[in-house]
Amino acid sequence: MPRTCTTFATLAAAALAAGPAFADDAEPSLDERFTDTNGDLLADTPEDEADWLDPSTIVFTYTPVEDPALYEDVWDDFIQHLLETTGRDVTYFTVDSYAAMVEAMRAGRLHVGGFATGSVPLAVNCAGFHPYVTMSEDGAISGYEMEIITYPGSGIDSMDDLPGRQLAFVTESSNSGFRAPSALLMAEFGLDVETDVETTFSGAHDNSVLGVANQDYEAAAIANSVMHRMFDREVISEDQIEVLYQSETFPTTSYGYVYNLHPDLQEAVREAFMTFEWGGDIAEEFADQDGFIEISYEVDWEIIRTIAAETGDTFSCS
Repeated sequence: MPRTCTTFATLAAAALAAGPAFADDAEPSLDERFTDTNGDLLADTPEDEADWLDPSTIVFTYTPVEDPALYEDVWDDFIQHLLETTGRDVTYFTVDSYAAMVEAMRAGRLHVGGFATGSVPLAVNCAGFHPYVTMSEDGAISGYEMEIITYPGSGIDSMDDLPGRQLAFVTESSNSGFRAPSALLMAEFGLDVETDVETTFSGAHDNSVLGVANQDYEAAAIANSVMHRMFDREVISEDQIEVLYQSETFPTTSYGYVYNLHPDLQEAVREAFMTFEWGGDIAEEFADQDGFIEISYEVDWEIIRTIAAETGDTFSCS
């Protein structure tokens, strides 16, 4: 049985209970080109209409995955609904990294999308992303756990066997793919990911899962929701994976729009998410979810910002 995170959960809860998630010198802040007059941690929509984006074609994307063609099909029904709700053409934009996704929105080439948990604060601070909804499960915010996995016969039978072994992460901006495991490895096992394990990066959760299943990586830190979907699609089988560790539950991918999208389009995008009839390919792929639910970035992502603070990341845009 995997060991469940207890010390790390206590550490995170204590940090939240203590008050502000960050010390004054570590307070994450929006890029200097943004303003935040109401204190919700999100960039204000510009007052000058000349600064609004009013595209004839809305560009939409989903967080980087190993098989982008599959997810373009998964999102087809929603894209059609977004087209009908906004009255604009909609195109799916394939991205191969979190950095590319943030940069595309920062440059005005991406208008609406779903950012993975750990990349949301970077997208907010640097690209003016407005996270608005996430997927729901039984009418509540859906979540996932970070797991550290290996393959049968790897010689890694417990977390105590990790020192000196290869451990694959996703990217440095990934919550479950780097920040959370970095913090918990140090807090609970005294392991420094820079010196005590052989650190490598795969670029995407499914790359890490496939790498472990195919024995290209000895171990990996991943979001288990991604792995479970791969089980369901029979991309890999459960007997190819052994779980060493499971964390507390984190919020999952957040969906929203860029801060300077025309206000009328912002409202239409919000309407599209909230009125989308759950079903078809999207319901089949995200089998445990049952729709979209509104979120508060300030409240619901506080734990993620706390974890980032523990690892020294202030989501700098430089």
